[in-house]
Amino acid sequence: MTTHILRHGETHYSRQYLVNGDPTRPILLSQDGGLSCGLVWHTLPLWQVSTWLCSEFPRARQTASRLMGIPEPRPVVDPRLNELDYGDFEGGPFLKYASWLQQHGGRRRPPGARESQREGIKRMLEGLQAAVEHPSPRMIVCHGLLVSVLHWHRERSAGDPMPLFFPEAPYVQPISFEDEDLLSRVSSLLAHIAAEPESDSGSRGDAEKSRAVSELDVATFDRVNHPHAQRDLPDA
Repeated sequence: MTTHILRHGETHYSRQYLVNGDPTRPILLSQDGGLSCGLVWHTLPLWQVSTWLCSEFPRARQTASRLMGIPEPRPVVDPRLNELDYGDFEGGPFLKYASWLQQHGGRRRPPGARESQREGIKRMLEGLQAAVEHPSPRMIVCHGLLVSVLHWHRERSAGDPMPLFFPEAPYVQPISFEDEDLLSRVSSLLAHIAAEPESDSGSRGDAEKSRAVSELDVATFDRVNHPHAQRDLPDA
């Protein structure tokens, strides 16, 4: 039994590296984001998918609808697959959130947020665990961070600690797992999070860490470390 997991299509927010963790905001796919959904039909037999799942966010629902190609059945909407709650950083540049995250670590909740980065990742992983209860094959349309975490876990070396910033996640490019493999990886990732010390922001002082982020080359940071960055898509 198989689960395919992919990130939603591009939006005008993600193109500008703005964060959106509020599902009530009507952030929809850009024209390119909509067109990119058609590429998946060339890589997966989507007509064989038994269960469609997605987050509450309009861009995830819209991506699922475009991939399904038909209005029915509607996807299963699971809030556990939602994007992070960015709190006071909502709608702002990712780099501002990243600077705060670098200073304070993944276990602290940003101002105005209901969850930390690690709490958000844990929630998303629990959504994946629940997804396997649905008929297979399954397609999950979620957000870049969850896909990035899964890519990191698949490609990591044994013993690597979970980083704050993950490899980029491509738009609408599926990553697939058999159930046993997916559940094993989810359990391993949850164990990673549970084993982290309460203070996980490293040994450097806040001032030094702040300088480290501010001195990053912005283009390189966006391309390599931004969890919502776009890899080049093949020509349509």
